[in-house]
Amino acid sequence: MHSDPDKEAIDEPTTSGAQEADETAWMLKQGATVGLISIALVLVLALGLLQATGSAIDIFGLFIESALGQWLVVGVLALVVLAAFGWSRVGV
Repeated sequence: MHSDPDKEAIDEPTTSGAQEADETAWMLKQGATVGLISIALVLVLALGLLQATGSAIDIFGLFIESALGQWLVVGVLALVVLAAFGWSRVGV
């Protein structure tokens, strides 16, 4: 089965420099947003893995003494990052 990659391409070329600048700015903003959120998610993942293996620096131990509480903090951080990603995709 063959699929044409340009099947759903827009047939209207960019006609003005302002339109091209707007589209470029939008693409840069979206790319930077996805990149920053990906970095934050990897950091939360690394923190969770360190917490799981017990080799994490006891960052949350200063405030929360139970293991469940520390896992809840990691979960909340993950939800915050995912919510930020969802919020960044609104209107795209």
